[in-house]
Amino acid sequence: MKRTLISSGSAFEREIGYSRAVVQGDWIFVSGTTGFDYSTMTIAEGIEAQVEQCLKNIEVALRQAGASLADAVRVTYILPDAKDFPACWPVLRRFFGEVRPAATMISAQLLDPRMRIEIELTALRQTRDGQRSDG
Repeated sequence: MKRTLISSGSAFEREIGYSRAVVQGDWIFVSGTTGFDYSTMTIAEGIEAQVEQCLKNIEVALRQAGASLADAVRVTYILPDAKDFPACWPVLRRFFGEVRPAATMISAQLLDPRMRIEIELTALRQTRDGQRSDG
């Protein structure tokens, strides 16, 4: 089974030694992704803007893997302050409202104090008719 590594170009990937995503067969494992805009290495202050950017970053990785957010089967949200989670819900509902992947929210300290959320996602590539691409 072919293994493909996907990079976002983030300095973190090079410095720490990981891939933004790993594709193994039809499975796509997206690393914890923060709200940094990787083209400028800047991050917005607000939680809603960070959630939006996290999901845009994840979408880019999924597209490179031949998938989309519609293929998400599992998502983990990590927030330093659990009280911020309800403010994320409208953005999450906009991106995942119809997909409704299995989900968990964990409260934990993140690497950089500017980070208000990190999102990890697992996807399974589907065909257009909703079946797995391997039949």
